[in-house]
Amino acid sequence: MALILLFAMGIVNFAIHRAVSDSGHPLLAQMPWASSRMGFGFGLITEYLMLLACMLMTDRGSGGWVWGYGLYTAANGVAIWLILSRRI
Repeated sequence: MALILLFAMGIVNFAIHRAVSDSGHPLLAQMPWASSRMGFGFGLITEYLMLLACMLMTDRGSGGWVWGYGLYTAANGVAIWLILSRRI
């Protein structure tokens, strides 16, 4: 069950990453390495590796990784809300 929850949170994080990159936010213009296609790919690889690591550690019996990835997903949710609502 924990792996399914992690996978669902991973899908949310990938969607958040895509929404930020497609938002056209002025902050992205200040970070050209992050807004380029190369930066976008690097970010997705990082998201994937984080999800994979959490899933592997959870599969080995370490349940704290689910909570950590949940906090990471919640922080991403707050960040995307701030970015898309133009509060930052």
